[in-house]
Amino acid sequence: MDELSLTIPDAIVESLPADGDDAARDMERAVEGWERRLNRVIAEEDDEAAASAVVDALERFENRWEQYDDFVAELRAWGQSPIYAMAWRDLMGALMRQLYDHEGLGERIDRERHARLVSDGIRPGR
Repeated sequence: MDELSLTIPDAIVESLPADGDDAARDMERAVEGWERRLNRVIAEEDDEAAASAVVDALERFENRWEQYDDFVAELRAWGQSPIYAMAWRDLMGALMRQLYDHEGLGERIDRERHARLVSDGIRPGR
């Protein structure tokens, strides 16, 4: 499996308010950390273990996407700006897309997710 390169889309950084430099730096550090951890697994493990680690990361990103999306609604309800929650939510979505779009990884992700469904005893179509 080839090394991953994760990025923060420019549109997300540009959506931050003028005083959002700290948030942008936090996003950069987070993305660098995720990329480093995933690439370490890719370099040290076989493709099956690497795909499993990527699916674990995807599940974390999905959970965080849902949490940030909930924050958006809460912040709006309280009359506060949800811009930072929206930016982090959008970043989680962008990272998920990047993992699926990585050469050959989307198919491995689907296989690993299917294997997890079957091993959990859930049978599709029954």
